[in-house]
Amino acid sequence: MSKFEIIGGNTLSGEIVPQGAKNEALQVICAVLLTEEEVVIENIPNIRDVNKLIELLSFLGVEVNKLKEDTYSFKAKNIDLNLIQTPEYSKLATGLRGSIMIVGPMLARFHKAFNPIPGGDKIGRRRLDTHYIGFEKLGAKVYFNPEISSYSISADKLKGTYMLLDEASVTGTANIVMAATMAEGTTTIFNAACEPYLFQLCTMLNKMGANIKGVGSNLLTIEGVKELKGTTHRLLPDMIEVGSFIGLAAMTSSEITIKDVNYQQLGIIPDVFRRLGIKLNVDGDDIHIPSQEIYEVERFMDGSIMTIADAPWPGFTPDLISIALVVATCAKGSVLIHQKMFESRLFFVDKLIDMGAQIILCDPHRATVIGSGKAYPLRGVNMVSPDIRAGVALLIAALSAQGKSIIDNIEQIDRGYQNIDTRLNALGANIKRID
Repeated sequence: MSKFEIIGGNTLSGEIVPQGAKNEALQVICAVLLTEEEVVIENIPNIRDVNKLIELLSFLGVEVNKLKEDTYSFKAKNIDLNLIQTPEYSKLATGLRGSIMIVGPMLARFHKAFNPIPGGDKIGRRRLDTHYIGFEKLGAKVYFNPEISSYSISADKLKGTYMLLDEASVTGTANIVMAATMAEGTTTIFNAACEPYLFQLCTMLNKMGANIKGVGSNLLTIEGVKELKGTTHRLLPDMIEVGSFIGLAAMTSSEITIKDVNYQQLGIIPDVFRRLGIKLNVDGDDIHIPSQEIYEVERFMDGSIMTIADAPWPGFTPDLISIALVVATCAKGSVLIHQKMFESRLFFVDKLIDMGAQIILCDPHRATVIGSGKAYPLRGVNMVSPDIRAGVALLIAALSAQGKSIIDNIEQIDRGYQNIDTRLNALGANIKRID
């Protein structure tokens, strides 16, 4: 198991370019299964979860070629359906949660799919009902085998229908949309997730010949087509990395420019960090964060304490709640962090408390942070990364702390952040990877 050794207290400076969006990559790479023609995807991040998904597709028979460092071509012409129920497939599929999105394309094109309960972050219950209920409404039969914790899904043909999703699940919406692209007739999805990832996926599918209307909204109408063609697609910059770098700059009193962020697709992310007192200057698609010794949390107009909560898009993404929380520990003022969507995501705060942060964990969903305004710097400690986003939040805390910190289980961080140690060291950080 690898670890990071971090010497904190350095002021960073320079420019950094965010990687391609991890969450988008997992969706659009699964979409290559919808056609036997070549699909080229650019700006793919070199991270564990994405690499595992590419390995899984290769196992099924997808021809994968690396064209450039961040560009791959995929050709799913010769898929071996007999492989989906092998132990080897199950081992690969359980290694990442994104494997669930293979089901929609497989069902659309081959009329059957198989998927074991996938892995992923340990952040509480993450049910898959939305996916499978959507498939059933399209006419598929879903069978769960509790003995091997796996789902078998089949359909002689898929038929379009109206559905109101019980939750605006991002991966659930993506999976159902991909299945519906080749269903017979019209599919209407209300309460669809409308994150930029879905906008990108639907745009790519339309370029492949799909007929999806309402792209970018929570009401999607899909006219089924008989086949899809190849295309070329470029991933957005990863908005979670952008938010992480904003938080890093504030915590370490650093002057950093984040390049090529595609600002229009960041939603309210910049505004939430402004509420924490962080100054941001926007120049086209670049964000410049000036050095700030002190940043002060705003209050609501009536003077009440600031609350930062996650919500489905266009609300604040839950993937940045951990970053907002750690940034608040060094702000001047207090803030209530409310993580609504996952029940175990705030349990990493005990590590921050060990570092000297003043945090009251009210319950599994809420934490009150009493910021010190950097009057009482955090101190380095030994800790373990519990999931991708908490791991990076702890890394940011360690970079701002006095002394040495050790973060174990950094494989979790590597699942979502490409060469994060190398890239931050180029800005002046002191991070040593120990294998």
